[in-house]
This record gives sequence, C-alpha cells and structure tokens, in this order.
Amino acid sequence: SLELKLGKKVNEGKTKEVYELPDIPGCVLMQSKDQITAGNAARKDRMEGKAAISNTTTSCVFQLLQEAGIKTAFVRKQSDTAFIAAHCEMIPIEWVCRRIATGSFLKRNPGVKEGYKFYPPKIEMFYKDDANNDPQWSEEQLVEAKFCFAGLTIGKTEVDIMARSTQAIFEILEKSWQPQNCTLVDLKIEFGVNILTKEIVLADVIDNDSWRLWPSGDRSQQKDKQSYRDLKEVTPEALQMVKRNFEWVAERVELLLKTKSQGRVVVLMGSTSDLGHCEKIKKACATFGIPCELRVTSAHKGPDETLRIKAEYEGDGIPTVFVAVAGRSNGLGPVMSGNTAYPVVNCPPLSADWGAQDVWSSLRLPSGLGCPTTLSPEGAAQFAAQIFGLNNHLVWAKLRSSMLNTWISLKQADKKLRECTL
Repeated sequence: SLELKLGKKVNEGKTKEVYELPDIPGCVLMQSKDQITAGNAARKDRMEGKAAISNTTTSCVFQLLQEAGIKTAFVRKQSDTAFIAAHCEMIPIEWVCRRIATGSFLKRNPGVKEGYKFYPPKIEMFYKDDANNDPQWSEEQLVEAKFCFAGLTIGKTEVDIMARSTQAIFEILEKSWQPQNCTLVDLKIEFGVNILTKEIVLADVIDNDSWRLWPSGDRSQQKDKQSYRDLKEVTPEALQMVKRNFEWVAERVELLLKTKSQGRVVVLMGSTSDLGHCEKIKKACATFGIPCELRVTSAHKGPDETLRIKAEYEGDGIPTVFVAVAGRSNGLGPVMSGNTAYPVVNCPPLSADWGAQDVWSSLRLPSGLGCPTTLSPEGAAQFAAQIFGLNNHLVWAKLRSSMLNTWISLKQADKKLRECTL
C-alpha cells in the first residue's frame, strides 16, 4: 500500500479513528485500534493485534456485500489496520437484526426463552447515546426526530429503506456463514449518508464486535465479542482466549468470498439466427457470476447430436442448467427435458407474426416432462441463478441484493412522485 497523506481527524470512537484524505476527495481513512471494549467502555482493554484482525474481518464482509450489490461506504483495504471509505455523515442509530433471542433482548422481554427463533428476523433500533446506554427507539421516534445528514432528511421512506436493508444484509451474511456450519445469531450495523451522492449506504464497520457467531449453533462455542463480555475477570490468559476467538473468525471470514459449489448454464439454440437472444441470457448470467456457454443444435434436424452435446455436459460432474432457445416449433426443450435429469428451461424467441401460435410448442408438453418456459432472456438466467443459489451463497447473495435494490428503487420513485404531486 502507498502511504496516504492524512488530513484532520474527523471522528474518534472506542475502537477506531477516522481521518480525511486530502488527495482523495470524498473519502476518509478508517483506522482501527488495538482496543476492545464492552458496556459502553465500562470495560476497556488493549488487545495486541486486534486492529489488524478487525480490519481483515470488516474488509472481507464489506467486499462480500458490495460484490453482491449492497451499497456500502467501503472503497478498498489500505493496510493491515485501515481501509478507505466514502465520507459519510453517520445516522446515529444502531440497527440490530436477530434470528435467535439472546442477550439484551431477553432482559427487555421477560418470559421469552433463550433460543427463540424469529421468522422473519427481528429488527430493532437503538439511538447512539452513551450517557443513556443507547436507548431503544421506535421507527416513529426516528421519523419524528427529523434528522438531516448531508442534505438528506431522514423521513419514513429512509427509515423503511434502512429497515429493509438491515434484514437483507443479515440474511446474506447468515447464508454466507452456513457452509462453515456457523450460525449468525444477530448483527449490529450502522448507516450513513454519502456526502457526494446523498444516498444512504451501509457504513462504519462490521467486525467481530458486530455480531454473535455460534459454531454448530452452540452458544458454548461462541467466537464473538460476547466471550469478552462474559469474562468475570480480565487476565492476560483470558484476553489471549478472546484474541484466539477473534483470529478464528478473521481466518474464516475470508472463506465467505469463496464457494465450493460449481455451476454453469448451457444455452442451446436451434440456429445462429437466435444468437442475439442467447447473448442476452449469457450477459444476465454474468451478473450472477454464473459461467454460460452457447451451443448450436437442432433436436428436429440432428437429434443424435443434441443428445451427444447433452451427454458431454452430464459427464464432467459440473451442475448444469440447460436453456433451450428455439423458435417456431420448439422440439429442443422437450427433447432435452425427456433425456436428462438436469433442469431445462425453455426461452423461445417469439416473432411478432407467429408468436401466439409458436409458444404452445413450449407450453404444451408431453406428460413426464418438467420444462418451464420464460419468454424473458433475463428471466431464464434468473431461474438458473435461483437453482444454483440453493447451494451457492454468492449467487444467493446477488439474488437477495437484487430484490432489495428493486424494492428500494420503487420506494424512492414513489417518494419522488409524491413530492412532485404535492
């Protein structure tokens, strides 16, 4: 990493410092500290190496979320202990998402047993106020506070966006930890308003202070900061135990960016006249990170070659979704579906003249065939992504993020329309 010229200190918290970057307008440096705290710093200790551990964890988590399509302040990891982020005016709310009831929730909700599961996840918010121990707030309190950051007033639309984003971010991270047999119990995050774009983004950090993480779903194996909170006495030996837990997480968090699951889409077209339609499918597959191959074969004119191509992709062990692109009479999809156990989806390129008649060859199939039809090339790619997403958390994360971003765009469009009407 190149040395950066630091400007004035923008902010300093218990575990980090924030500096302006004169040479990178609109960005700041987030510098972590070798410090661990609990109970609003009622307990505070130096933990050698924590800054690097926290920075690694945050950088990996933000990279995962950003590649999925979540808008974050993260720009890049700068050094072992610091990363560059977009300069944001922070919204003073801690958003908490819970899958399992534990910790402070049990104290605030007597009668609820530890381990109670929330479907959907439970969303709570807390106003950042150390003097009053970060009191819990309602959405109504946040709306009525009429906060304004970087020129953006925090109203009902912005509160709804943060709430919906909190759930999506939790679910993406929850899904990402599952392949390592780790249960994400809860998560604490913060949002800010980007001073340049004026939009709400996930900001601050997400490190081992930000969640509860239970390997095998077993609280006794907890690897998060709760192991520090639970210490009756802070001794050098106890701090080493806590540090080992943090290191355990930092080592495994890098695996969140990878998947052992493979998959591909093979698009079969009846002729190259349908190439433009097929290229759209391939482009849409790329947005989900799914490899896509294009092949030409006709089930009517060369059924033996069609079945040979099918066998070629069945024989190498890579999970495959076939997309059949055939106009006029679609024999390609039904023939493939009747001769492979792999998923097949029809995506016929219908013409304006004969589309109403031609589509029936894709819809009206012989018995025993499970071959759905979608007319949209992007829809065919999404169908394949949903199949692969069952076992590939990176693909699933992109799908979940896409759902969120579509919802946000509709919410913002509605707000803009109402403002114009008023």
